[in-house]
Amino acid sequence: MANAPSARLAAADPRVLALAAEVTESREQDIPLLLLKLKGILNSASLGCEESKKIKQDIYDYDLTQYCMLVLRQDHSRLRGGWATAAQLAEVLSLCCVGLEVKEDPEEFYKNFLPSAVDNLLFLARRFWQLTFQFCISVLLQVDEETLHSVLDELVYKLSSTSNPVIGNAAAKLLLLVAKFCKQLGKLLTARYKGLQHQAACIIQAVWRGFQTRKRLKKLPQAVTALQRSFRAKREQELQHLKKQKEDEALKLQMQLRRQRAMRLFHERQLASLEIIHASQVSKYMEEMEGRSALTIQRFWRGYRARRSFHQQRQSLKEYKAAVIIQRAACKFLEKRRRRRPLSPWKDPKGLTDEQRLALQQKVDDYIKLHPASEMSEEMSKELHMQAQEKLAQFLLRSRLDQRAAQRRETLLAQVNTDVELLMNAPGLAETTEKDLDVFMSRSVPVATKARQSHHTMLKSSRWPWWKKLGDEFMEDDVIPDDALNAELGTLFVGGRKSF
Repeated sequence: MANAPSARLAAADPRVLALAAEVTESREQDIPLLLLKLKGILNSASLGCEESKKIKQDIYDYDLTQYCMLVLRQDHSRLRGGWATAAQLAEVLSLCCVGLEVKEDPEEFYKNFLPSAVDNLLFLARRFWQLTFQFCISVLLQVDEETLHSVLDELVYKLSSTSNPVIGNAAAKLLLLVAKFCKQLGKLLTARYKGLQHQAACIIQAVWRGFQTRKRLKKLPQAVTALQRSFRAKREQELQHLKKQKEDEALKLQMQLRRQRAMRLFHERQLASLEIIHASQVSKYMEEMEGRSALTIQRFWRGYRARRSFHQQRQSLKEYKAAVIIQRAACKFLEKRRRRRPLSPWKDPKGLTDEQRLALQQKVDDYIKLHPASEMSEEMSKELHMQAQEKLAQFLLRSRLDQRAAQRRETLLAQVNTDVELLMNAPGLAETTEKDLDVFMSRSVPVATKARQSHHTMLKSSRWPWWKKLGDEFMEDDVIPDDALNAELGTLFVGGRKSF
């Protein structure tokens, strides 16, 4: 089985084998003429016989059909043989593909090779059609004017009267090709069929208006939805505005009623006071009321004036601070700019001569002789090492103690802050309930007992006679005994935390 490909290649037609070798070694310009030899090889065997099938199979195995397919894409106007060679190669390719039975990988042949070959043949046919049309254009220019006009009239009539898109497309392409390859016919079309310009413009405008109308009708549901959405939003906004206006009016009316009620109560109290006061003291009372009223009015006026001046001064103060910041930044920038020195061009360091190097080495040797390095004995080094170890141990011990003390201070500070916050948020004595008292009570029996004892001691000290409290006057306010501090911190209770 392994020797099957080599045996098949050995049994190949020698003419096909020689042609394949010649095509491989030749230049690209000579390949089309060499491939024409395939036509003679194919014609040497009768169609349908086994020899013809074997020759086609050998041609396909040696990739000569791929060469034919690729050559069809080239521009044969620049190659030897011209377009006649291309037509013969197309015939050779069709002969090679007809009746070919591929035994190895037929899917590649039917799905890839044959569609590519058909595309290349159609591409070549399109080029032939373009060449033929160019030739026909030159022939068309040689006919008489009446025949030329009749041909053009027929094309224009087909373009303007037919409703078949295929016929209209073909007529339009023909007219465009005529105008492209022959400028004289283009001018003739422009001059002869100038009256159709208005009709074409009307048709284009009608088609465009129809497209615009269909597009607008297609977007009409969206526009209606958007219009409804905007209408609902506007109506909701108006309702909210009316609701807010009614609320403002109700609030204004309520405030007016409150003012009237307060004024009425004020007058009632004033009349009640006047009824109580003796008739001889009424004038004096009225003068006092006038003075108090004047003071109240003056106080409110001064407050309003101070607030207004403060708002005015705040803006000016902000501008002043901004100007100061800008001036400071500008001064710093200018100072840096003045201090900045111009960069000097790079200068390569000058090398030392032998005499300078010897002089520097002599100075180094003299300095080493005058200042010899101090030698340290082994006992001194051990003693120094022990001292360093002792200092390191002392530092580590001290740092551990300092760390513990810092942690204790932070804990005490956090407890004090919590206690202060708890005391600040506590309600007044008149508003205190039993639930508020539970916050300051501890669940721990020793802590509660100690707190009760401290409370009793404080109450007893408050009831002492004055001569027993004389010692407190000579104590400094800032100095607090350690025992008292420990007692305070030890018995102070914080809800949800343990005492230290």
